[in-house]
Amino acid sequence: MSPRRNRPRGGDSPAGNTPEGAVRYGGGGATESWQGEEWSVRPVSGASAMGKRYRCPGCDQEIPSGVPHLVAWPEFGGVEDRRHWHKACWNAKDRRTTRVQRSRNAPRY
Repeated sequence: MSPRRNRPRGGDSPAGNTPEGAVRYGGGGATESWQGEEWSVRPVSGASAMGKRYRCPGCDQEIPSGVPHLVAWPEFGGVEDRRHWHKACWNAKDRRTTRVQRSRNAPRY
């Protein structure tokens, strides 16, 4: 007897079974309007963020290695325009002030 196949032969992919509009970490990206321009937003899974730490522009806190988050950049921006955000910070970007208040001794990254 031959071993069982774990992959379906053609037809629908397993990713096609997720409800429409549901975005998982590590999935595809989307385009959103913010501040009068289009932004590309892509989720990053925790596994693909291993060994790297980023600073969220929304809360000015560090995103530790291995934590799922989002990467956003202007539609016509380059690699240097990409910013790594906490998902909650990206969702609350319109409710936050434009300037983050820091104490005098806080490091500026």
